Amino acid sequence: MRDPIEKGKKFFCLVLHSHIPYVLNHGTWPHGTDWLFEAAAETYLPILEVLSRLEKEGIKSGLTISFTPVLVEQLKGQKFARGFIDYLTMKLEAAVNDYLYFQKSGQKELLPLALYWRKWYEKIFRLFVDEFGSDLISAFARFQDSGQVEIITSAATHGYLALLSRDESVAHQIQQGKLVYKKYFGRKPAGFWLPECAYRPGYSWKRPLGQAEPYLRQGVDEILGRNGLRYFFVDAHLLKGGEALGVYLEKFPALRYLWERYREKSKALPARPQDPYQPYLAHPSHLNFLARDEVSGKQVWSRFQGYPGDSHYLEFHKKHFPGGMRYWRLTAPEADLAEKLPYDYSQAIERTEAHAGHFVWLLNETLKNHQTGLIPSLYDTELLGHWWFEGPEWFYRVVKKLSQPDSEVKPATVSRGLEEVPASLIVSLPEGSWGEGGYHWIWFNEDTTWIWSKIYELEDKCRSWLNNPEELRRFNPRLVKLLFQEKFLLESSDWPFLISTMTARDYAEARASLHFERARKIIGFLERNGELSPEEEFFLDKIEEEDSIFREIILPDGNIL
Repeated sequence: MRDPIEKGKKFFCLVLHSHIPYVLNHGTWPHGTDWLFEAAAETYLPILEVLSRLEKEGIKSGLTISFTPVLVEQLKGQKFARGFIDYLTMKLEAAVNDYLYFQKSGQKELLPLALYWRKWYEKIFRLFVDEFGSDLISAFARFQDSGQVEIITSAATHGYLALLSRDESVAHQIQQGKLVYKKYFGRKPAGFWLPECAYRPGYSWKRPLGQAEPYLRQGVDEILGRNGLRYFFVDAHLLKGGEALGVYLEKFPALRYLWERYREKSKALPARPQDPYQPYLAHPSHLNFLARDEVSGKQVWSRFQGYPGDSHYLEFHKKHFPGGMRYWRLTAPEADLAEKLPYDYSQAIERTEAHAGHFVWLLNETLKNHQTGLIPSLYDTELLGHWWFEGPEWFYRVVKKLSQPDSEVKPATVSRGLEEVPASLIVSLPEGSWGEGGYHWIWFNEDTTWIWSKIYELEDKCRSWLNNPEELRRFNPRLVKLLFQEKFLLESSDWPFLISTMTARDYAEARASLHFERARKIIGFLERNGELSPEEEFFLDKIEEEDSIFREIILPDGNIL
């Protein structure tokens, strides 16, 4: 049965983007599988719990959520399930040990919090094992089947599509994304999350490194359309013009230094008069796209201007070791970690109620002069729960309030919103992303060009095979599959991002170098096309053990390895 539609047809489209690079078999802490475990415990399971509550209350969330193929494959693996249970067990033990330590050291004000964390992780454990059968992806698929959410796909390994040097590479990342999506969600995806919201129109393009002739390329949207996708997203400044605000500047101070240098060379785009609260059609593909709303966006993105900066919310950065539990509230965004006060969950939940009320008012105020409209609020999924611990509860209360009769704006998935408010105006989009400066600076700068030189070298090597996949049939399928897995892994946007943000630079540099060297060695085996020595077989066994990211790889002709 369809939900009733209000006369005004005004909708709030919350879009969450879920992505963790391939970390299984590549470290644990501080860089590695703990990223995956933290996201599952603090974000994915709390969101699933909210969806379950809303479904029991007969309320549709209207949530649109993406899962990158590399994340889907990791969450579906038995290694993740076993490791995650061990991780939760460690957290439960840490809460007990912290309680004993606080009791012994006289920190009585922290004792209730240690008990709180014990109960909280017990709940997360029960949700994972009992309610969702240790399978997060199947749980989200079930909510999509019931109409509670819409799930969309993305590029295979979150490749930065706008800077890949060949359309064949862009198409391959997209095709692999569709393959993984259909395998685990049982249908074709309608929407696509462009990694980092990076868009490039079609034009005579020359890659920024190395010797290569310019050639007439298709726009990213044209390649999406050719592969059956129906909509995508861009940052607001690509539609409206002007300077991009960026969504990472506050979280990663190293970016400000990069951006200040970039700004000296950049100029803002001319202003565009389009209404940001309508969907549009991209030229020349006629694919639907929505632009990220900055007004509602900064309420969650910004720690200083938005809700996550409230003094009662859980402080992300101060942790008690060895367990890594958090016992302090934000107190003040600029306060030294030593000055943080003990966290009070009941007070924090009261703030989510107030902030949810303000957010719903803001949405209605935004569209009060619109007869119809869509408000697309785009966030990294991990902002709700991981970065902002109370975020999932805030999301629950926002949906509840939007579903009340006094709210003209209603929650809707993007496909539902496009059905009710169809696009009609065709727009030629400029190039850009949602990074600082609105362009590619975070991913392509003097600290990361070496990665792109390796990506381009690999693209050159694989170009003829991607254009003529029948050539691949004369090779060992095992080698072909491993080559494309390493190529996908090298193309991940995470490596240049982690280098530019100074958050895991050594780790990212090592990973990019590793995948390039493995790919180059496999290419040598293919070009030789002969028998492999025992040492070479051992090398391939090691790659399969560590980098078996995709159970299946699609080839450009549709065949699957």
